[in-house]
This record gives sequence, structure tokens and C-alpha cells, in this order.
Amino acid sequence: MTIEELLIYGKSHCHKDHAKILLAELLNKNPLELLNCLAENVPQEKTEIYKEEIQALKEGKPLQYVLKQVNFYGNKFYIDERVLIPRFETEELVENTISFINQYFNNPIDIIDLGCGSGVIGLTLEKKVSTSSVDLIDISKEVLEVTKINKENLSSKANIIESDFFKEINKTYDVIISNPPYIATKEEIEDIVKDNEPHTALYAGEKGLDCYEKIIRDLNNHMKDKCLVAFEIGMNQAASIINIINNYLQDVKIIVKKDLSDKDRMLFILKNLG
Repeated sequence: MTIEELLIYGKSHCHKDHAKILLAELLNKNPLELLNCLAENVPQEKTEIYKEEIQALKEGKPLQYVLKQVNFYGNKFYIDERVLIPRFETEELVENTISFINQYFNNPIDIIDLGCGSGVIGLTLEKKVSTSSVDLIDISKEVLEVTKINKENLSSKANIIESDFFKEINKTYDVIISNPPYIATKEEIEDIVKDNEPHTALYAGEKGLDCYEKIIRDLNNHMKDKCLVAFEIGMNQAASIINIINNYLQDVKIIVKKDLSDKDRMLFILKNLG
């Protein structure tokens, strides 16, 4: 089949942009290039792969899982069904964290990414700021297999550690960052998310706060004298998380920031900074 015929086939089963992206990726072309070579024949093997990918999309599989990759903060990361699909809001968390690091830290820093998943947060920070160490933490061996792929693809020196948040960690950090599970057990979410993404990376108890409680209660043991803690949060959770912080920490500054949709999405704890 030709490129044009495959595009027509793809568009008949899924969104035209998704059909174009899939074919461009399969043929190692820019999507715009496809329009200049519509008459080009596609090998049978790749034709069959494309049809299988289109069918997966038609059946409700997210595009990122079909592609097995996602662009995050300018880098390509491998992902599959073992890990959460990184969101734009998490890029905003990274952007704001980089800004705080540049404002408050002059020397190379120690960073820990708790519940690292595919590793996009910690590995991106390693590329963007000066670090002494970056520790990528997750409770799941399967998840850490994905983390390792991305570490190797990016020629990273980060440490990959299997641990239930801080449980196996005996170290203090300049920056502690986490995008933990924060959806309440009975909260309604989109079917495409609920049916495809790992529930252990989504849900965190009756109020969606279990992971924050688990992390915050151990912060004192792992914060350096000057420390930044950065969380991604649910849009209605800021007040509850602040209450948890006040139960365990004293003399810290708490900053809540909104995402580009004007929803509370990031919470930062500043210890002896500023």
C-alpha cells in the first residue's frame, strides 16, 4: 500500500492527526514530509504494523502507549502500560522546580524523585540543573525496568532504587520532588485513563492523600538544612496537604502554584530558603 492509501485507512478508523503521527513515526519521517511522498510504497511488514497500531487506537488504547514514547520537556522517553503517561502539568511542575533551584541553590545538589515512574521528572532535572546525585525511587520492579530504559537512553548517571518512598533511603537531599498517586478511590476519571493506565500510579486512598501523608511524615529525616520539596497535587487538595504538612513540619514556607488552566496543581515547601 502507498502512504496515501494508509493515511486514508488510518483516518477512517481514528483521528486524522493520530493516523498521521503513527505513520510518520513508523516510517521515521516528519508528519509534514508524508504529504510530499504520498505515492511512496510502504513495505508489507510496516503496513501490517500500522494497521495493528490503528486497531489498538480504535479499541481505546492511548496514543502514547501505541507509540511507546512521549516527548517530555524536549526529550523523548520510552513508556508502556507499566507506567503513567506523563502530563503537561508535570512539565509545569518541573519548570517551576527548575526556577526555584536556580533561585536558591548555587552548588551541585542532591535530588530524589519519589515514585519516579518512567523517570521523566528526575532525569529531566538531571539534564537541566547542576547535580551531585539524582536518586530515582519506585516501589515496583516492573516500573523501574522502564526507568532503567530511559536512564540508559539519556546516558544518565542517576541511581535507581527500589523502595516504598523513603523506606529504604538513608540520605538527606537538597530537593525532594514527587508526583505521587493522588486520585481518591471513588473519584470519577476518564475511561481512557481508568481502563489503560496503572491504578497503583493513580489512586491513593479514600481522599487521595495517602501518599502525601506517607512522604511528609518522613521529610524531616531526609531534608538538608536548606531544602526544597516539590509536589504535584490534585486541584482540590492544597488545603488538606497543608494540614498534613503542619502536623509534621515547623518553620517552613508553603507555596501553592496554579497550572496554566488556573487550577491549584503544585505545592512547594521551602526550608531555610529565601
